[in-house]
Amino acid sequence: MKSLGVLLTCPMDSYLEEELSRRHSLFRLWQPPPEKRSEFLRENAGDIRAVVGNTSVGAHAEMIDALPALEIVASFSVGLDKVDLGKCREKGIRVTNTPDVLTDDVADLAIALSIATLRRICGADRYLRSGSWKNNGDFRLCSKVWNGFVSFSGKAVGIVGLGRIGSAIAERAEAFGCTVSYHSRTKRPQTNYKHYSNIIDLAANSEVLILSCSLTHQTRHIINRHVIDALGPEGVLINVGRGALVDEPEFVSALIENRLGGAGLDVFEHEPDVPEELVGLDNVVLLPHVGTDTWETSKAMSDLVLGNLKAHVQKKPLLTPVV
Repeated sequence: MKSLGVLLTCPMDSYLEEELSRRHSLFRLWQPPPEKRSEFLRENAGDIRAVVGNTSVGAHAEMIDALPALEIVASFSVGLDKVDLGKCREKGIRVTNTPDVLTDDVADLAIALSIATLRRICGADRYLRSGSWKNNGDFRLCSKVWNGFVSFSGKAVGIVGLGRIGSAIAERAEAFGCTVSYHSRTKRPQTNYKHYSNIIDLAANSEVLILSCSLTHQTRHIINRHVIDALGPEGVLINVGRGALVDEPEFVSALIENRLGGAGLDVFEHEPDVPEELVGLDNVVLLPHVGTDTWETSKAMSDLVLGNLKAHVQKKPLLTPVV
């Protein structure tokens, strides 16, 4: 017997979708055309007791209000900026996410983006594939930043948000001989990394600035013109957090005007839309939000979602409760 009516907000992991369909009554929000989705929710509102969302489509206030039988929102992500947590608390709706299991993959990607940007790996790859190595000689190498290769080893790395992922990034950076500093709301007592209470000071003392904090009202556009100018024309910005941590128009202008040296981005403010100006820049590495997209991590995240739903149905403690 199907135990729970579950609304899946958009296509995610195929294993997760198959298991949800096998275990529960599954409603796929993307199947009806956009103009009919409100009607779809009204027609099935009495049966939908759970929502499974992600970083693209979560559970906003309008959706929550449209589902009076909703009991739990299980997010296929660690970030919860697409879930109206206040509305969930108001209505007594439980919320879970998928922490820990994705930490290593995201931290690995942050280091990979740093190296790929500084060493111009993508540009060098394009150079070889185009036949330019054979026809035009060696890929450019000189002392000026961004005209050639720049080392990641030994750089001053600043991390915005020293949580699970930020700490894992710091450990990896240390292995490359980097000095690590960080900015967070409060100083972490169990670390020797230098803490900056002011993010501008962190940027001014960093060569590579890595964003790994959550997106909240306080951190939206935390990377503004002042921070970018403090990082400077030889600085690199790496974002594996959320796109809206960065004031994107200001950031793009800084790159075009050479006020910022380069960037490695896995996230953007208005995904899947990416500023066209970024596509033509050879000092920027762009990825389509793939930080957690390995088979191992996707399955572990799926199992956490499924485990939380099972615990909810069985009235047992949730595995990773947030609300």
